Amino acid sequence: EGTFGKGGEVFDQKLGFPGKFVAINITPANLKSWTDGEIFRAVAGGVGKDGRALFPIMPHIGYGQLDEEDIKFVIAYIRTLEPIENKTEASEADFPMNFILNTIPQKPNFSKIPSKSDKVAYGKYLVTAASCNDCHTKQDKGKFVGAPFAGGFEFKLPDGSVVTSANITPHPSGIGNWTEEKFIARFKHYVDSTYVSNQIKPGEFQSMMTWTMYGGITNEDLSAIYHFLKTLKPENNIISVFKPAK
Repeated sequence: EGTFGKGGEVFDQKLGFPGKFVAINITPANLKSWTDGEIFRAVAGGVGKDGRALFPIMPHIGYGQLDEEDIKFVIAYIRTLEPIENKTEASEADFPMNFILNTIPQKPNFSKIPSKSDKVAYGKYLVTAASCNDCHTKQDKGKFVGAPFAGGFEFKLPDGSVVTSANITPHPSGIGNWTEEKFIARFKHYVDSTYVSNQIKPGEFQSMMTWTMYGGITNEDLSAIYHFLKTLKPENNIISVFKPAK
């Protein structure tokens, strides 16, 4: 409580990124000097207020494929956040990413939100908005090197343990044996009134998945996501999602 939107989350070399990238403060305390257009360009085009290219840990490439109205709704919402004074450290890319980074931003290719009656198309839109592919595809120094949605992205935690993203393709090693009901229940467990978040000690099983946030998605939207994921190419990739420190 009291930290929502204040920034400061670090994505660095320890996590496998080609540099040190720090989430900025997106509360009105920091964005008060940004115009709506400047925020829009950062979210959907990957260019900051100062003209610098943004590393796509902030998934502007995917956001640039969404409905323009959705981006405007997000801007309107973050304008209402509680202002928190917090100056974050500047991001810095390693060589050669510091040069490559300038080639990544691209002109948005906006779309319209599909009808909810078309579950697959609507589910694909939601998966793009949630950037599921970014974490559920193996990467090496910021580049995708694995099969899409087949898991394998490693998050190396400070205590030496490693969390690896799961395979969410419709192969039995992924969610091939999951029913729609099981898929939805997996998310809704975390917003059930009886759920209590456990304190995780160093070395214990951890998850990088923001279950409590995604748990707030409606059953209808989760169903659409499930139906889209079921259309993906099945990838045989057995993942050990947690490895304790040696």
